[in-house]
Amino acid sequence: MRRYLEDPPTEAELVAVLDRLGLDPWDITRTGEKIAGELELKSWGRAPEDRPRWIAALAEHPELIQRPIITADDGTAVVARDENTVRSVLS
Repeated sequence: MRRYLEDPPTEAELVAVLDRLGLDPWDITRTGEKIAGELELKSWGRAPEDRPRWIAALAEHPELIQRPIITADDGTAVVARDENTVRSVLS
């Protein structure tokens, strides 16, 4: 288990996890966090060319990352936002 608030992921690690998840960075961003408001994330673009900006923000402010994200040795990954998702991964 990695506590990414204490050990933030690098931009490269975020890109790798996003690829495994099949998601974009805005899909795993907690836009209700105070820092999200300060950065005005809700006004940021959500096109492929905007990905680097979002990834940089997540790397700099890991509290913006939805958690937990579960990655498995077989290459699968999920954002476990609810109990049912966690159970589906563990079974």
